[in-house]
Amino acid sequence: MLKMVTITVDGATIRVPEGTSVLDAALEAGICIPNLCHMPGVTPIGACRVCIVEVVKDGRAKMTASCTLDAKEGMVVRAHSDAVLRARRNIVELLLAEAPNSRAIQDLAARVGVTKSRYPMRNNDCVLCGRCVRVCDEVWQSKSLGFVGRGINRRVALPFNTRPESCKHCNSCIDVCPMTITPCPGPMKVPDVCGLCASQTSMADKFPDTCVWCELGRGFQCARWQVKGLLAKA
Repeated sequence: MLKMVTITVDGATIRVPEGTSVLDAALEAGICIPNLCHMPGVTPIGACRVCIVEVVKDGRAKMTASCTLDAKEGMVVRAHSDAVLRARRNIVELLLAEAPNSRAIQDLAARVGVTKSRYPMRNNDCVLCGRCVRVCDEVWQSKSLGFVGRGINRRVALPFNTRPESCKHCNSCIDVCPMTITPCPGPMKVPDVCGLCASQTSMADKFPDTCVWCELGRGFQCARWQVKGLLAKA
């Protein structure tokens, strides 16, 4: 028999099956926790850290990624405290500096209220979210992609930079990559966030902790948009 647990997220009581991640539980309840590396159906790794929350226990709060945090009976979570919002914006600023011309990162920045980055621009084409690696490994069981190197030299690559015979040429690695989304046509001056993207979050300004099914969710492949897509195909 499926065991249910009750948790509290930003004061809202949520009842979910034991083992459900706090991120999935919150999204299902309509509470917006921005996310980038998370994908339904594959192992969460908490790579981007955008979905951080505070878990309150014995009067103390500990910050952690909600995608890798399993819901447990009586758990109290703060997803939009001042400390969480500051940390989340800083993380998104770092992502924006890493890939300032990415539509996905621009959308995410607009959703969390970041209008520019204080960090040096790098203009990379990968933010190491691991989406491509996990879908290749866990969904298609191809293992054609993997992480190589450590620290600043870490990157996603093919074995010996050669496409292996196990590659199924499915292009799923491209489909799930947040860096391949068609760029926004609006005016943008790095490091400023495009005004056209920011205008799409006008509803979110009034309800910062509520999922408003904004188009930006489709842009950076928010987990809830993916769930909607999976249901539509069912």
